Amino acid sequence: MTRAAPLRSEAFRRLAIAGAALLFVGGCAGLGSAAGDWAAYGGSPEGDRFSPLSEIRRSNVGRLQEVWRVETGEGGLQTSPLAIGGVLYVLTPDQVVLALDGATGRELWRHRPEARNRQPIRGLSYWRDGAERRLFTSHGTFLTALDPATGRPAASFGRGGTIDLREGLGREPSTLPVFLTTPGVVFRDLLIVGFRTSETAPAAPGAIRAYDVRNGQLRWTFALVPKPEDPGAETWPAEALATAGGANAWAGLALDPDRGIVYAPTGSAVDDFFGGDRKGDNLFANSLVALDAATGRRLWHQQLVRHDILDRDLPSPPSLLMVRRGGRTVPAVTQATKHGLLFVFDRVTGEPLFPIEQRPVPASDVPGEWSSTTQPFPVAPEAFTRQQLTADMLTKRTPEAAAAARAAFDRLRRNGPFAPLAVDAETLVFPGFDGGAEWGGSAVERERGIVYLNANDVAWTGSLRAARATNRGAGVYQKQCAVCHGADGQGAEGVPAMTGLGGRLSLADIRRVILEGRGRMPGFPQIGSLDLEQLIHHLADPSGVADREVQAADARVGSRYTFNGYRKFLDPDGYPAVEPPWGTLNAIDLNSGRYRWRVPLGEYPELAARGLPATGSENYGGPVVTAGGLLFIGATVRDRKLRAFDTRNGRILWEGTLPYPGAATPVTYLAGGRQFVVIAASSPRDPKAPPGSAYLAFALPDVGKGAPLSKRD
Repeated sequence: MTRAAPLRSEAFRRLAIAGAALLFVGGCAGLGSAAGDWAAYGGSPEGDRFSPLSEIRRSNVGRLQEVWRVETGEGGLQTSPLAIGGVLYVLTPDQVVLALDGATGRELWRHRPEARNRQPIRGLSYWRDGAERRLFTSHGTFLTALDPATGRPAASFGRGGTIDLREGLGREPSTLPVFLTTPGVVFRDLLIVGFRTSETAPAAPGAIRAYDVRNGQLRWTFALVPKPEDPGAETWPAEALATAGGANAWAGLALDPDRGIVYAPTGSAVDDFFGGDRKGDNLFANSLVALDAATGRRLWHQQLVRHDILDRDLPSPPSLLMVRRGGRTVPAVTQATKHGLLFVFDRVTGEPLFPIEQRPVPASDVPGEWSSTTQPFPVAPEAFTRQQLTADMLTKRTPEAAAAARAAFDRLRRNGPFAPLAVDAETLVFPGFDGGAEWGGSAVERERGIVYLNANDVAWTGSLRAARATNRGAGVYQKQCAVCHGADGQGAEGVPAMTGLGGRLSLADIRRVILEGRGRMPGFPQIGSLDLEQLIHHLADPSGVADREVQAADARVGSRYTFNGYRKFLDPDGYPAVEPPWGTLNAIDLNSGRYRWRVPLGEYPELAARGLPATGSENYGGPVVTAGGLLFIGATVRDRKLRAFDTRNGRILWEGTLPYPGAATPVTYLAGGRQFVVIAASSPRDPKAPPGSAYLAFALPDVGKGAPLSKRD
């Protein structure tokens, strides 16, 4: 469905789009940037999520209205579109690429890949050099180059326009789970990418790779799981390097195009919650790594979590900005973490711009585990989420909720943000598994040194249990599936239960989801054929599995311990068992390390109706900032709102209701002489939302009365 807004005359619209295209042609080779475009994931190679547009500004944003909508069917959308020369490039939940008229939402072309699935794709990459252009997308394990004018694959790239990202990692490609969730960055004639992989062994070994944008040839690789002869190998057991996986850059990259430096944040090594088989700090997992963009040579790195056993991935791309220090301006890179810390480094040297302390953290008492004795903490800025939950911070929403929260709290193990999990005893995980920061990332005013980021501030619990299986299929389930769906198959909020799966899906459907993945779940091509068959039948009917042998159970399960599943710390009514705010939006001046403001982000409509507004809510997707003095963000999964905040003080100036949660980062761009704000919205994060997904565009109704594009209020 497309809804069109009243527009100026068609002739004027075409003239405006032509003007924007001329601006675009004058951009930098390879970057394709212009004042009215959103030509890269994050708005720019630097990942600033900032737009110089200001037709929509503080004084008129209250008149913002929805002007068109494109429905894209059931499924999850996390995509931030690209907007180039008045054309919007988007993805559907099943990885179809659409080119839309940015002013009307009218479809111009679509590319439907032969092999596709429902893995999330958060954006696309664009390259231009003279008349040559490429639009890069992904589907399944493949990276494809398209002609942005027609949507047809670029025949000179790879094999018929496509390369297989499983190749070139030093292991059998068919066994590797590799998916490009977040798009790469373009440097000159290189497309530089990371990838997503499994959270359990065996997983692909992390790597940053650069491909020739014209022919798809691999130009360089930086191995994030080091080879025995490489620096960092001493932080792993020698025997682990051959089979270790993860430490991958799934969250996206940032680029300093002038200095030719690419910045890669990485995730944890597998398995997420037990590292007894990978004793040591495990470089380059949980690190910010700076590489020479032309060659892949490492320039510097900072490890922000040592020997991660709590799934503390670096969850979002870093942002580049300028920071004042000692009377001079320093080029900086800032990285937010799931555990609520913001690190700031000199982007050239890697030196911290605020001191970092190695503070003692509690040791694991899990038999066979090895845990780091210290973890790094910056002395400033202060953490953007609460770090230690105490009894006085529990919910007081009702007397019954308070009593239940206190009783549950007293049963939990708890010892700060690095409290390790235990066997058969629940540990409080705070900040929770979903942050702190999440994948949406931060926005910055690059020249002013100000960063804006949203955060979750709720608690979770977790535990381990000794691995055990009653049959081969159950063993494979414990090894590959229990980390998310729980050892008992009950699932969690946002993670479906496995109980009764045979009544909902056919055996063929179960096979397809296991191999290809869906939504937050990656595919599992690494499961061998016999294990795959046993797993399928175990999921369809656990009581009817034919293979009842219980032999070499530890080998079947792989790890000595199984994660019991993600559990939010909730009160009996299903609300967070901690005091609000449960989600926040923060503005931090990195010149001083001090907060300019902090406000709750989101609400629960039913609680607001009962007089409890502004509790904040869990949020996924990030902010964008404009020269009009505005910050736009959706993200909140409970109230389905898109909001505009005043960047000076965090005051809400406008909000619009979406049909589904806007769990994606919005974009803003110029089309037809008019400024638009577009966000992807979809239902999976909100169990109460109707099924569906859509792109929604907002603009002012009185076109032509805005300020010049460079003017600020």
